[in-house]
Amino acid sequence: MHRSITRSFYAKKHAADSFTPHEVSSFFFTTRHHHSRRNCLFFAQRSLHVCVCGIATVVLKKGKAQLFKKGSPMVYSGAVDRILGRPPPRTGDIVLVADGAEKPIGWGLYNSVSMFCVRLMQLEEELTRDPSCDFNMMKLLEARICAARELRESLGLPSANTNAFRLVNSEGDRLSGLIVDVFGDIAVIASSAAWVEKYKQEIEAGISRIDEINHIFWRPSVEILKEEGINLSELKEMHPSACPERTKVMENGIFYAISLDGQKTGFYADQRENRQFISTISGGKKVLDIFCYSGGFALNAARGGAVNVTGVDTSLPALELAKENIVLNDMDPRRITFLREDAMEFMKGALSRNESWDLVIVDPPKLAPRRKVLQSALGMYRTLNSLAMRLTRRGGLLMTCSCSGALTQSGMFLSTLQGAASMAGRKITVLRQAGAACDHPIDPSYPEGAYLSNVFLRVL
Repeated sequence: MHRSITRSFYAKKHAADSFTPHEVSSFFFTTRHHHSRRNCLFFAQRSLHVCVCGIATVVLKKGKAQLFKKGSPMVYSGAVDRILGRPPPRTGDIVLVADGAEKPIGWGLYNSVSMFCVRLMQLEEELTRDPSCDFNMMKLLEARICAARELRESLGLPSANTNAFRLVNSEGDRLSGLIVDVFGDIAVIASSAAWVEKYKQEIEAGISRIDEINHIFWRPSVEILKEEGINLSELKEMHPSACPERTKVMENGIFYAISLDGQKTGFYADQRENRQFISTISGGKKVLDIFCYSGGFALNAARGGAVNVTGVDTSLPALELAKENIVLNDMDPRRITFLREDAMEFMKGALSRNESWDLVIVDPPKLAPRRKVLQSALGMYRTLNSLAMRLTRRGGLLMTCSCSGALTQSGMFLSTLQGAASMAGRKITVLRQAGAACDHPIDPSYPEGAYLSNVFLRVL
């Protein structure tokens, strides 16, 4: 049996040198039942780059393969030794990835201009266990989106009191460059990879299978996609329809008016569990929410029984949403005040007036978008948190955040806070450390996916 399979395979190769990806995969995994594992790999490494019709092989430098065999999905260009096959692959094409000895690691999607040459989609060992998605993006997207949906259901999302959550979290859901947030019956897709734009229809088809989703809108990450080789005019052609200006969601029983053309996808679902925590410890307290955006922490503090809440932000549209959210939740506007003011200037002014709060929350925008600016950003984080600590009454509480992945991954946030405490002449104790909500999974083989740090302190 296995001799006839092999003869048939190589007869076609010599006759036309042309195979579909499915034919190649079927051959390799059929022969697995008749050959030793070693012989199967021998067939693969000898023929992989010449026998697959239109699919090139990206061969890694010797010693560079182990990281990707362990599951890291981002094959950077510096790890690539050579590319086998003609014509050369184009951006968005499926390619095979092999180690320095040309033994297969898996397959992924190629980019000719990005610093990430390939985004791995499936490892060779996964193909061995389940070849159903072999070289087929439609099937793979359907399977991965379905798995992501099942995970959220197991986490209780959506629920009777929460209909805003993250459905797909890029590398954490094995779809690097794709983020999908759900707001009621609306799915907002944030793309940060060229392949996501190429497979737009397949992605929408996968999401459309979810019963609750009736509308799909796109929020492409323009600056990142430029680095992926996509120009602005192409993006406008791909996404001609704009998101609706407003919609309403519920999180932990609190209603929010959100702007889908606002920051990120329109709502920061990553802080859901941290906002809920604030509601449990705010009773009877005077609360200050710096960088309040649309009032997420402030509203939770008020719902939790805070006697007085002050929110500060520079964005007028965000503050308009925050004020609208007070009305949506039938809260007493006399207990919540939202101010349009620069955070640093507000805190300096409050210090000059000898003001203090029982609970202070600091959730600034990303201050270190790239590693190369991390050192300068550390000074800003120290200054910001030093002011916040001085505004926290002695024995009071401070929740401080960083959404800068460069800082979170450096492990320097706590030492930065210690430096801030020294500047403020205060002593701090760490009570709680957290990250993004559980619907934002992180793949341990790609720790760069961790970006949010949330630290809860006692300030003395």
